[in-house]
Amino acid sequence: MLLEARVLLEALRADARLAEWLRDLESEGAPRMEAVLPDADELPDLLLDLTVAHEHINELVALRGRLAADSEAMTLLARCVGRFVRDMGEIGKGWEPPAFPESAGPLGRCFHLYVFIAALPYVRAYHRGLGIPDDVSRRTLADLGRHVSVHHRRLGTPGLLFPWWIALHFHGELFQLGRLQFQRSRLGRRTGRAVAAAGLDAGPGDACLSLHIPDFHGPLSPASCERSIALAREFFARHYPDERHEVAVCHSWLLDPQLGRYLPADSNIIRFQERFRIAYQETTPDDGVPVGFVFGDPELPTRELPRRSTVERAVGDHLRGGGHWYVGHGWFAL
Repeated sequence: MLLEARVLLEALRADARLAEWLRDLESEGAPRMEAVLPDADELPDLLLDLTVAHEHINELVALRGRLAADSEAMTLLARCVGRFVRDMGEIGKGWEPPAFPESAGPLGRCFHLYVFIAALPYVRAYHRGLGIPDDVSRRTLADLGRHVSVHHRRLGTPGLLFPWWIALHFHGELFQLGRLQFQRSRLGRRTGRAVAAAGLDAGPGDACLSLHIPDFHGPLSPASCERSIALAREFFARHYPDERHEVAVCHSWLLDPQLGRYLPADSNIIRFQERFRIAYQETTPDDGVPVGFVFGDPELPTRELPRRSTVERAVGDHLRGGGHWYVGHGWFAL
């Protein structure tokens, strides 16, 4: 019964980087926050509320029992929850969980998921304290289930490929508002300079909203984007009135102007690009990002990429022709 927890802890101690991470957590002494996992009867409904697929529920409930039965593993969970929630809502101060090796086993693959579950009472209290509507809270936190699906699509099992990304949602830094997600952030040096040069009263280090486009969320239509942006203006002015969000930014391969060679001018992606003024373009290729986003696995061989849609043909044909994709950094005034 305790095998998975033992495998997890031994794998962390065997990795020099993770062993140092453990020592850093342990240096704070006894856990400062209580970490309580829902029991086996409550957990399925909670997972479903977070949009975790039904096919994963039984495995996650079973792993929860094995985690809860090991006092040392539960102490680690409590330390992680305490580190995560202590600066709730502070931009850039959230806990960034490290990736665990495959040797950590199924529990290591899902451990961060249980950290977020145990942190839920603190997250919801933070949301309630700001008067954030329940539907916004629910849809924001439901991105956990979407990312479990991303893991399953790529690797065939439940887990989280990017736990550091979900940490933004559970730390009060990112919210789902309609089709788009908006992260409370700060202008970087180059984008901030471009904004200031355009005459806006904002520059490097000033508050901004970083815009993200989740997959599994329907078309990126102009109407859905307009609605999301309108929701964001109202939401952040109401719930974060001390922060001036006058600029939205996006850092994405979707802002690569090369897409214009392959997509019609009235396509959703080109219409999305037209919202932004480009501050700068990366010069180092990042082909894995569009391949992962469009096809589900950034390591798929280029020659095997399907051509089922206009976007699939654009991404794959460009790569097969010897081209590369680059991340663009754009902005617009809110």
